[in-house]
Amino acid sequence: MKTNSRMQDCWEALNFVFCVEFWRMAVFWPFALVSSYWQLFSRAFFSGISHSYPRCSPSPTPTSISGTNTTTRPLCIITGATSGLGAASAHALSREGFYVVLVGRSSHLLSKIVEEIKKQDADAHLKAFQIDLSCFQSIINFKNELEQWLSDSNMHSSVQVLINNAGIFATSCRFTNEGYDQMMGTNYIGAFSLTNLLLPLLRSSPVPSRIINVTSFTHQCVSGTRVDEETLAGKYFSRSKQYPCAHIYEYSKFCLLLFSYELHRQLYLKDGSCKVSIFAVDPGVVETNIMREVPSCLSQLAFMVLRLLGLLQSPEKGVESIVDATLAPPESSGEYFFGGRGRTAKSSELSYDRELARKLWTSSYNLFMKSQLVSKYTS
Repeated sequence: MKTNSRMQDCWEALNFVFCVEFWRMAVFWPFALVSSYWQLFSRAFFSGISHSYPRCSPSPTPTSISGTNTTTRPLCIITGATSGLGAASAHALSREGFYVVLVGRSSHLLSKIVEEIKKQDADAHLKAFQIDLSCFQSIINFKNELEQWLSDSNMHSSVQVLINNAGIFATSCRFTNEGYDQMMGTNYIGAFSLTNLLLPLLRSSPVPSRIINVTSFTHQCVSGTRVDEETLAGKYFSRSKQYPCAHIYEYSKFCLLLFSYELHRQLYLKDGSCKVSIFAVDPGVVETNIMREVPSCLSQLAFMVLRLLGLLQSPEKGVESIVDATLAPPESSGEYFFGGRGRTAKSSELSYDRELARKLWTSSYNLFMKSQLVSKYTS
């Protein structure tokens, strides 16, 4: 049985090596990563200027219980909190004094992370919700359950931090209940939908609130892209003979980045302030299980090479940029955090295309409204 299993693993690895997507990941992704680090190095070495922001203590949230004015911990929602960066973020931000709401697909893994944090800090304030970000109805249910929980807990009906961290890397074509490509549905459409549904709670925060979108250096590999509804849903990619997993992953992270900048512009222009700040975060390469669908021998080989080059980080190290963005001054809204130590960088030139961002917003919002109509109809 073990011999057959090894043979199957070797055969899967061989097939993957001979596909275009493997070489795209093997060549373009390391180049994009190194260019990001080179940007940080060249800024500091040649110009002597380091674009970084200090960390500020989180502001307590006023509330009223039995007529007595009190304060409570700011509320931070983290998606994809069952492992990797999401779990590391929950650990780190709980220590920083946040009331952490963990969101993930597995109730068992959520309970495990909550238990681990409680062991390290008995005073940690935690709440877990099971949610599938690739399913719009699941997102709606979470929003309703969250509002009910806030009301029952006598907490202020608001959210101070939303971290859109959930993401997958799929090597085969799968579709969500709404008919979207699962990778696009989880990595981008789910984050867009959740953000829009929770925006009223972020706006109603008595202290400045923020949205943090966890993107990737792989967005630099995207060029001359389409942002129509068909492409966002993944139907355009499904025409390929071979599932373009690397392309779709890059595209989903690029859309999340483009969405971040557009939302920053919309909120800043409408409010005339930074009441709701928007940040994009690139944690670099972190050793998580996101590549679990890639043949294990190849993913382990890639991790070994990156570790030797000093480019592979543990989740506890990779989470630094997320914490930087969570604690950055509100006026730094619209920045792209990368490299830890409060440092920021410039994303790809295409990601600053305002016209493309407006088109993306229109297409994304149309899909969002269609999902809402379907949800109401089925309800």
